[in-house]
Amino acid sequence: MSDPHPHLPTRRDMLQLGALGLTLPGVLAMQRRAPAAANTSGGVGFGKAKRCIVLFAWGGMSHLDTFDMKPDAPANIRGQFSEIKTSTKGVRISEHLPRLAKQTHRMAIVRSAHHNAPSHRSGAYWNLTGHEPPNLTGNWEATRKDWPCIGSMVSAARDTRKNAIRGALPGVVCLPYPMYDGGDANGQDGGFLGLTYDPVIVRPDSGKPYNGKSPDVGWIDLSLPDGVTKKRFVSRRGLLGSLGAPRDRVGTPEDVASASRYHEQAMNMLLSSTVRKAFDLDTEAPALRQAYGDHICGQSVLMARKLTEAGVPLVTVYCAAGDLNGSKGAHFDTHGDNFNKLKRDMLPPLDRASAALLNDLHDRSTLDETLVVWLTEFGRTPKINGGAGRDHYPNCYSVAFAGGGIAGGRVYGSSDRNGAFPASDACGPADLHATIFHALGINPKFMINDMSDRPLQICDGKALPLFG
Repeated sequence: MSDPHPHLPTRRDMLQLGALGLTLPGVLAMQRRAPAAANTSGGVGFGKAKRCIVLFAWGGMSHLDTFDMKPDAPANIRGQFSEIKTSTKGVRISEHLPRLAKQTHRMAIVRSAHHNAPSHRSGAYWNLTGHEPPNLTGNWEATRKDWPCIGSMVSAARDTRKNAIRGALPGVVCLPYPMYDGGDANGQDGGFLGLTYDPVIVRPDSGKPYNGKSPDVGWIDLSLPDGVTKKRFVSRRGLLGSLGAPRDRVGTPEDVASASRYHEQAMNMLLSSTVRKAFDLDTEAPALRQAYGDHICGQSVLMARKLTEAGVPLVTVYCAAGDLNGSKGAHFDTHGDNFNKLKRDMLPPLDRASAALLNDLHDRSTLDETLVVWLTEFGRTPKINGGAGRDHYPNCYSVAFAGGGIAGGRVYGSSDRNGAFPASDACGPADLHATIFHALGINPKFMINDMSDRPLQICDGKALPLFG
């Protein structure tokens, strides 16, 4: 994975809420024109979930060392880890997921996902958007021609555009910073739906200094500065509104309108006690914060729970122990030293945060109405390479679902004896997305318009039979 380019695409630039509201350094100068969603096909209320949290293992998590162990395979395939019993009879997973092993009675594990895109950005695009990437094997520039991410489509299908523009809460949020591999990874923004549906990217305060290589675009400070009262801020809000958008930073009428929408949303966020509370992890009990883990993964997952509970329809967490990007980042791209990296750096934070989330939702009696999804861009090669690692492998990988009407304690599909190909009930990214839409009560045939105003169906997959 490549180190980030020092000059980031400006649509990723951080939201900073300060004394006068929002500063978006150059964010509008490079925005492409894009139409809003067209609600030409309504949702169908067949799902139980009110909200969704997607936990995305950036880098490509090894299915053979997590959810689909092969203890009877040759040593150069089965690897170094042992499998352990779980709370579901007959289901075993990795010894380095001990907390999730106690939660499988709430989970549906899918062991038969596959596609044919072997690069990080193409694989992530397919799993984040549910649509085949235009470039299967390499990178391409992220543009407004790309399909929107799952959160943006959910926001559009739920007709939350009005709330995203004028309401206090953003329509979609991603944590803790964007994915990057030779450029901004495709499929993690609003795509052709435009700026209105771009996720707000937030990095929670984990209590530790951040020294990573990932673009530091996610810090939102919702506190008023010393000496600035709410009344004074409201008066300044009116002054800023009368000034309009700076002409040297925006060109087209669409840019001006986008600037106005972003500015209004930022102001509403700053003035809303509900929003400030949703973003404030200090409102949670110290014991609960510790349960999620004192690291960027755990605190991001906890914030995702708070934000979805406050009203954000879908939050995506790019799960990592530290920096997501760069060749030595804390991601799942384990070409070398696969086993040490997984057991030391990657699996403990994901295991802890995931199990804490399921327990927390259960304790709050909200698991039935919150869909939790574990995704990744692809699996890893069955055969271990010369560097004790596993390489990219889209032919077979594992994902999982919980809550939101999912019938737990089950495994859907299977892989062959070496974990190389699906052996039964093969499914693809479109089917995974159809399952999410189904759980949320959204019709997969819901239509959105691309930049040429063509109506497009948000999903062409079939929901997996995982529901109770």
